[in-house]
Amino acid sequence: MKLNPDFILQEMGGEAVLVPTGEAAKRFRGIVRLNETAAFIVERLRDDTDAEALVDALAAEYEGTREQFARSVELTLTQLREIGALIEGKENA
Repeated sequence: MKLNPDFILQEMGGEAVLVPTGEAAKRFRGIVRLNETAAFIVERLRDDTDAEALVDALAAEYEGTREQFARSVELTLTQLREIGALIEGKENA
């Protein structure tokens, strides 16, 4: 899975935000403010990855349990799916 290229990760006013462009802007109007963990996950989604690799990356960067990181990853991925910001499966090719 990876980030839909029609979504751009930017910093606005000291906050990380996800901004839709192109076709994504026609379906999703607005921006998504990201906390530090979500921004970290989105940054890693620029390259093709999977949930387990995201949990591993969080565990290497932050203090906490794998269970906490797995919950953060699943919540973030679910929210990205809902707005069309995540490309999964064969669409990645």
